[in-house]
Amino acid sequence: MDNCIFCKIIKKEIPNYTVYEDDHVLAFLDIYPRAKGHAVVVPKLHTETLLELNDELLGFLMTAVKRTQEKIDHVLQPDGYNVGWNHGEAGGQVVPHLHIHIIPRWNDDGGSNMHAIVNAPGHTSVQEISTLFA
Repeated sequence: MDNCIFCKIIKKEIPNYTVYEDDHVLAFLDIYPRAKGHAVVVPKLHTETLLELNDELLGFLMTAVKRTQEKIDHVLQPDGYNVGWNHGEAGGQVVPHLHIHIIPRWNDDGGSNMHAIVNAPGHTSVQEISTLFA
């Protein structure tokens, strides 16, 4: 996509601080980090969401997430991580190019866990919801 900021970074039109790169994926430091070493991992093929990515590229993406996390772990030695992505506008996705955040965590850093993102379980029981998947 011509106006996608991540595509421009991938094409080297915009500089970045690369942490990991291979033929299919680029990982770089987030310019608005939530923690020291916060990186994003993006497929080089423009795709807005995970559901649009074929399984082969998904494998490359997840391997790159692991390689990036290994590099961050070696260099910064955090106590833990939050790893995930925002999917769609309702999920908080700002850049319409799939990107996985790797956020290093340290004990007592004041952060929280994935359960702090939203707390709106609705009125339908888990058992009732499960029947929809049967």
